[in-house]
Amino acid sequence: MLREFTKGFIKENPVFVMALGLCPTLAVTSSVVNAIGMGLAATFVLVFSNIIISLIKDFIPTKIRIPAYIVVIASFVTIVDMVMHAYLPAIHKSLGLFIPLIVVNCIILGRAEAFASKNNVLKSILDGFGMGFGFTFALVVIGGIREVLGAGQFLGMNVMWTSYKPMLVAILAPGAFIVMGLLMGLMNLKKKK
Repeated sequence: MLREFTKGFIKENPVFVMALGLCPTLAVTSSVVNAIGMGLAATFVLVFSNIIISLIKDFIPTKIRIPAYIVVIASFVTIVDMVMHAYLPAIHKSLGLFIPLIVVNCIILGRAEAFASKNNVLKSILDGFGMGFGFTFALVVIGGIREVLGAGQFLGMNVMWTSYKPMLVAILAPGAFIVMGLLMGLMNLKKKK
C-alpha cells in the first residue's frame, strides 16, 4: 500500500519521469505560490476522480469509458475552479485558463485509465495522493528554482544578496524549459547510478 503512495514522488514522478502534464508545469511555475495552487488543484481532482472511477468502473460500458472518465474529471475540475474563484481569487486569476485545462491533463486521465479503473478504492486514493503530491513536488521544485533565479525571492521573500541581478530568462518560458530539462537530466542520471 505504501508503494502506491510513494511511487509518484521519484520512481513514477509524473513530470520528471513520465513527462506528463508538461503544459501546466511549464506555464505556471514562474512562482512557488502558483506551483502550489496548481499542484493542490490537480491533486484534489486526481484523488476524487480516482475514487469515483474506482467505484463505478464495473458499470461503465467499455466503448464509452474514456468519455465517462472525462465527465467525472470535468465535474471535479469545475468544483476546484469555482472554489478557487470564490476563496482564492488571486491564485485563480494567476493560474487563469490552466485550471479548466486540468480536465485534459494527461496525468489525471492516465491515472483514471491505467490505475483507478483496475484497482479498488483504497489503492486508488493512495495512487491519487501519491501522483498528486509528486506532481506538486515537481511544480514546487521547478517554481522555486525559477523564482529564486528570476526574481531573487522565494515565496515573495528576498533570499539573494542585495547586489544579485535577477536572471529574467528564468521566469520566462525558456527558463521553464531549461530548468525542467536540467532536473529531468539529473533524475535520469540518478536512475542510471
